[in-house]
Amino acid sequence: MKLIDRYLFRQLLGPTILATLSLSGVALLSQSLQALDLIVNQGQSAAVFIKITLLGLPSLVSMILPIAIFVASLVALNRLQTEQELVVCFAAGMSRWRVISPVIRLSVFAALVSLIINLWIQPYCARQMRVELYKVRTDLASTLVQEGQFTTPSPGLTVYARQVLPHGNLKNLFVDQEKPTGESVTFTAKEGQIAQREGMPVLIMRHGSQQQLSKTGVLDYLAFDENIFDLSPFVPQSDGVHFKGSDRYLHELFKPDLTQIWEKQNRLKLYAEGHTRLSGPLYNIALVSLALAAVLGGGFSRMGYGKRITTAAGLAAFVRILGVGVQALCDDNVWFNLLQYAVPLAAIAWAMSRVFRQKAGRRISMIRAPLAPMARPA
Repeated sequence: MKLIDRYLFRQLLGPTILATLSLSGVALLSQSLQALDLIVNQGQSAAVFIKITLLGLPSLVSMILPIAIFVASLVALNRLQTEQELVVCFAAGMSRWRVISPVIRLSVFAALVSLIINLWIQPYCARQMRVELYKVRTDLASTLVQEGQFTTPSPGLTVYARQVLPHGNLKNLFVDQEKPTGESVTFTAKEGQIAQREGMPVLIMRHGSQQQLSKTGVLDYLAFDENIFDLSPFVPQSDGVHFKGSDRYLHELFKPDLTQIWEKQNRLKLYAEGHTRLSGPLYNIALVSLALAAVLGGGFSRMGYGKRITTAAGLAAFVRILGVGVQALCDDNVWFNLLQYAVPLAAIAWAMSRVFRQKAGRRISMIRAPLAPMARPA
């Protein structure tokens, strides 16, 4: 890469990184507000909250990167053109393709990054996040007990704990169970712990008592050092972790297990997701091409390029929204997947035709006129 190429590439790389970090930060903040429910309602730690938030970052970066590189290209190219640096490049004899090659090179690099994220990083992180969310939903300490509150996790069961400690440890525990026979049993304990016994979830209560009122009105009282309360009837039933289309790798999308009912019913959606993973990186090149068309698709203007930039931004939004709409259509017809590639490729072709339709300009040649002989004084 020659000196002028490196200079143009650096002028584009900085705004691209800054735009990507800025937009990713905004999107990450929005996602973190949604995940805040894990701490407020589910009683999870801040570490779980941060982990789930960061696991969703790769999918956000893949979605934001085309927009970030489009904005960065518009800003950098508009500055270079306004300050006539691109005009100098053309006047020095550089071809139009050589001038735009650093921009195209950057967009291709961004497309490769998006492809790597889509094929490997995103499904890995999505799987890990799905597993973490499953653990949160099946966390008995957060499902059955809310610190300092009376909760009814299941009909006929009321639980209270003054303090909920890590690893399922509870302090000053109160449990009231109403049996199907109509009898009520109440347990109080200084300490408690949610654990596993023979593969079944149990609540181990220590240093407490049991009170039971029989149908005849007799109150039975029993003090104990340790009592085991079976929690399996009150645990939310789940079939385990189920990976959706966004959680699967490319070979799992294109070759689903048709012996499974869910995969057989959603095979077209899986195919559409696979083609979206492959066609999505093309939008990096498509949006950058629109930015090039906005700045270099017309003549030089000292008044700025606000109108052309606004038009390019509208076209970029239209192309990206159209791509999302085409993806929705592919859920019902497998042949519509060709349109997922056609939309960004058509945008690239149109933008490049605008860029190369405008001539780079003629060289200015200095013409030296012959000097007339000076008359001698008489």
